[in-house]
Amino acid sequence: MNILEKQMVDILKDLRDNHHVISVKAEFEAEGTRIEEAMRLKEVSLRADLNLTIKIGGCEAVKDMFEATSLGTKYLVAPMVETAYALKKYMHAIKIAFTEEQQNDMQFLVNIETKAACDNFEEMLAIPEIAGLSGIVLGRVDLSGSLDLSREDINSSTILERCLITAQKANAHGLDVVVGGGVSYHSLPFFKSFPPGHLNRFETRKIVFSCPEALANDERTFLKAIEFELLWLKNKKNYYGTIHIEDDVRLTMLEKRYRSEIETI
Repeated sequence: MNILEKQMVDILKDLRDNHHVISVKAEFEAEGTRIEEAMRLKEVSLRADLNLTIKIGGCEAVKDMFEATSLGTKYLVAPMVETAYALKKYMHAIKIAFTEEQQNDMQFLVNIETKAACDNFEEMLAIPEIAGLSGIVLGRVDLSGSLDLSREDINSSTILERCLITAQKANAHGLDVVVGGGVSYHSLPFFKSFPPGHLNRFETRKIVFSCPEALANDERTFLKAIEFELLWLKNKKNYYGTIHIEDDVRLTMLEKRYRSEIETI
């Protein structure tokens, strides 16, 4: 491990021991995480004794699921599941990608992150395949956008009402509820509005917190989560920067040789 990765491990251990963090997250979807990046994140999370959460590219992204298997993923999340049919496709893909033993060691969730998904949620809960679902992730940024609201409205009463109603339905079916999307220290009043037992986790782009314990976190906790993401991005930049320049010397040599040969023709 390099210096940045060791610093990330130290931050994660602190977040685990003192701030109720249970998982580190990568996204094959919006974040576009490559498999080599995910492998490094897995190594960092493993050193900190934390689980790994992977958001795949869609409800039927079987290749992403296969890669999640090689990473030892604990929480698998499918984005933009808006209908009962999409949920069925997701649950069927899970049976293709994972053995029964692997399924027993994992939790499977879907993003409920649009007006359509919220409106269709009761229909989703009614399908037999719902028995294999572990929980939902309420994505507040996309939910705001689908309601023609801005990113600044993620903590608004409109979004809170939608989330509370959906969480209550999920809770009644024994599903975990996770909230994400623009999570910061200013989101805590939003999270504390959930009835006891209705919110299991909340997550930033890279860090997953366990509730209700994490509701007592202060602003420094979220700064540490931001620091981890900053180090992760710097480490990613350094990695691809090294790849970018590793052939520069040979490129220069070949170009000089090519020009020299051209001149002799």
